[in-house]
Amino acid sequence: MPLLHQHASQIRHHSLSPLPPLPLLVNRPRNHQNSLPVFPQTCHFPSKGRCLGFGVRIDSVSLFRGSRLQLRRCVMEKFSEGLEPDRSPNVVPESTQNPNGKETSFVKILKGANSILPQVVIASTILALLYPPSFTWFTSRYYAPALGFLMFAVGVNSSEKDFLEAFNRPAAIFAGYIGQFVVKPLLGYIFGTISMTVLGLPTSLGAGIMLTSCVSGAQLSNYATFLTDPQMAPLSIVMTSFSTATAVFVTPILSLLLIGKRLPVDVKGMVSSILQIVIAPIAAGLLLNRFFPRICNAIRPFLPPLSVFVTALCVGAPLAINIDSVMSSFGVSVLLVVIAFHLSAFIAGYSLTGLIFHTAPDVKGLQRTLSYETGMQSSLLALALANRFFQDPLVGVPPAISVVIMSLMGFSLVMLWAKKKT
Repeated sequence: MPLLHQHASQIRHHSLSPLPPLPLLVNRPRNHQNSLPVFPQTCHFPSKGRCLGFGVRIDSVSLFRGSRLQLRRCVMEKFSEGLEPDRSPNVVPESTQNPNGKETSFVKILKGANSILPQVVIASTILALLYPPSFTWFTSRYYAPALGFLMFAVGVNSSEKDFLEAFNRPAAIFAGYIGQFVVKPLLGYIFGTISMTVLGLPTSLGAGIMLTSCVSGAQLSNYATFLTDPQMAPLSIVMTSFSTATAVFVTPILSLLLIGKRLPVDVKGMVSSILQIVIAPIAAGLLLNRFFPRICNAIRPFLPPLSVFVTALCVGAPLAINIDSVMSSFGVSVLLVVIAFHLSAFIAGYSLTGLIFHTAPDVKGLQRTLSYETGMQSSLLALALANRFFQDPLVGVPPAISVVIMSLMGFSLVMLWAKKKT
């Protein structure tokens, strides 16, 4: 006990005194008899056998200024190291290990369903050609709910902030509008004229090509943008909604200029379709994502395969319903003209955007977005207008083929650009 009191007095004395020379510490013998271990040399904890304590000699520690603080710091550092999980690359933390590996693989497969969308579109096209009854049940009354479901999937994976930021880019919105109602009708007039003068196709087929170029943007372009550049999806939706809302006035004027026939478009029907297909589904997805995130996390893995299935129906059904007109003697010639028309629109949207917005930090994503917006349009609306206001059934052949061609091209670009990004 006297010896312990003597060491305690030394601690109080040396903690207030200047730092002694280093040799006093170095020359101190290792087996000093008066040393007192603060922690045992060996201790056992359930942390993989790692020792958390260590031996410290009181006389050695007392030679340092602020010995109590130094001792406490060393002990805490060693203690925290002992509690820290092993960072070895061969060890996986228990919290990240999923005992049910099959469930993880299943969810991964569901989320990756979008990667096979181009192949599914091609398969649905072939199936519609070989066995039309597989799609003829999917009539026009199902188009609005189907496209609304695609917009709901976009809304679930977005936030209201994304749409507010989209409205802060009026130049990009205006560029998309020009691509839809200036560049596209100009290309439609060129290729419609070529089909009649060079290829010798009937005037009704040329009118069908021009009519296809006069309608608004397609909701499928929003979904294609979402698959390639999710942050650009709200901007694409704003572009398409703006062109659709004004199509009630612009489409009749363009059809009068290009075809020579003014087509009355149902204003109430157009507004109703915008509410059903765009606004209501996206608002429902945004609200669900905002107030019920757990429900969103539960249903989100199932949205990609369902969206692929719905897209396949929207592509195969118009082709199957109009199979007789598509397989007519003019089918191959119209197919080539429609391919050239859409290919030129995709290239024009991409190239012109690169020239105008070359200084934008996200110019590549903007180019892809406007390429989809210019290359894809609401061919289903053109098909409905052709069947309602034109007596010649051949006018509806180009819009029916356009639905398939623009989908194949658009989602092929999705696959190509997605691979380049990765």
